[in-house]
Amino acid sequence: MARSESRLANDAWEALLTAHARLMKGFAAEDMWDDISMREYDVLYTLSKHDGPIRPVELGRDVLLSQPALSRMVERLVDRGLVARAADPVDGRGVRLSLTEAGRGAQRRIGGRHAVDVSRAVKRALTESEMHQLEALCRKLAAGERLIQDDHFKSEQEPQR
Repeated sequence: MARSESRLANDAWEALLTAHARLMKGFAAEDMWDDISMREYDVLYTLSKHDGPIRPVELGRDVLLSQPALSRMVERLVDRGLVARAADPVDGRGVRLSLTEAGRGAQRRIGGRHAVDVSRAVKRALTESEMHQLEALCRKLAAGERLIQDDHFKSEQEPQR
């Protein structure tokens, strides 16, 4: 019996989450994280992908943390000298976040080791063609969700009438 489209969508989502959870547990068990948690590394990695300082809301779009949890984490990373916070030159009330030299060094050191583990795990399970398909499908899902998030963000920023 054929699955309904909704059932198929949910089964695909569950498979994606299960794969993610199992891989992340394996990565977490590796002895590569030094004194940085995987969630802290996620923040450092996300900041490293940007050419310059970004607003906290931009950071929040790409990490899996609530805004209050992200704010607390950023505060801890600032206190540890891994993230810098500066006044936003466009909006004096806002702030911009960037990696410090120590943060960039930690991200590169851990990221290099993590990339080897990710590569090993993915190549063990998928062919090159499947890796291309997975990348394309995940980028497509992320792009669709980004449009939804951007629309939601814009509606929150519009002045109340």
